[in-house]
Amino acid sequence: MSALPPYSTKLQIAWFYTFRFICGLIFFFLIFPILVIVPLSFNSQDFFTFTPEMLAFDPAGFSLKHYENFFTNSDWQLALRNSFIIAPFATIIAVSLGTLAAIGLSQSHVPFRSVIMAILISPMIVPLIISATGMFFFYSSVGNFLINDVGVNQTFVNYVKVILGHAALGTPFVIITVTATLVGFDRSLTRAAASMGSDPTRTFFKVQMPLILPGVISGGLFAFITSFDEVVVVLFLASAQQKTLPWQMFTGLREQISPTILAVATLMVAISIVLLATLEILRRRSERLRGMTPG
Repeated sequence: MSALPPYSTKLQIAWFYTFRFICGLIFFFLIFPILVIVPLSFNSQDFFTFTPEMLAFDPAGFSLKHYENFFTNSDWQLALRNSFIIAPFATIIAVSLGTLAAIGLSQSHVPFRSVIMAILISPMIVPLIISATGMFFFYSSVGNFLINDVGVNQTFVNYVKVILGHAALGTPFVIITVTATLVGFDRSLTRAAASMGSDPTRTFFKVQMPLILPGVISGGLFAFITSFDEVVVVLFLASAQQKTLPWQMFTGLREQISPTILAVATLMVAISIVLLATLEILRRRSERLRGMTPG
C-alpha cells in the first residue's frame, strides 16, 4: 500500500517512514556511483573529475568529443563490432542449450535432477578466474588441433573459443529463468496436444514455447548482458583481433587514462536500462499468461 491505514499505530508509522528511508539509502548507494559517470562523459576536458566550468554549468565545460572519439576511433569500433559479433552468437547457443536443459530437468522422471542442476549452474558459483583458466587450457588444446591438424583459420578459431566460453557463462541464467517459468506450466496442455496427434516437436513449438517464451527471452537477455560485459574470459581466450568493449575499456584504464571510457560506460548503462525495461515487460506478460495480476 502506498499510504498508511488510518488505524496505524505510532510504531507502524515510524517503521513506515524508516523503511522508506532505508530503501532510499540503499538505492542511493547502488545507483549514484553509476549515474555520476553520465555528466562526466560530457566533460570538455580530458579529466575524470568535474571541472569548475561543469560545476558552474558553463556550456564551455561540456562537449560531445568523447562520444565522437568513440564513434571515429578504429580501436573502439573494432571492439564494438566484436562485442556485437560474439554476444549474439553466444546468446543463441546459451538459449538453445539452456532451454533444452531446463525442459529436460523439469521432467519428474529424470534421476539426480538436483545434482545435474547444481553442475549446470556451477559457472555462476565458481570464481570467474577459475572458469577462465580452465577454459584457457581446454580450448587451447582444441584450438591447436583445429589450427594445426585440421587447418582451420586461427582468427575463426579464436572467435569460436570466445563465443563458446561466453555461452557457457550465459547458459545457467537461461536454465534458471526457464525453469522458473516452467514451474507454473500446465502439463495437461502437452498431453492434450499429444492426444490430438501432435508430434513432440510440433507440441513444443505450438504449445509449450509460446507459454515459456517470456522466460526464454529473459534468460537470453541475461546471457547477452553476461557476454557483452565480460572481460576475464576474453583476456584468457582471445587475441587482440577479438578484443571486446570491456577489454578495450580495461586497456584504456591500464595503459592510457582515456575519458572515452566514460562515454562508452554511459552508452552501456543506457543499453542495460533498455534491457531491464524489456525484462520487466516480459515479467508482466508472463504473469498475465499465468493468470496472475502483475505487481
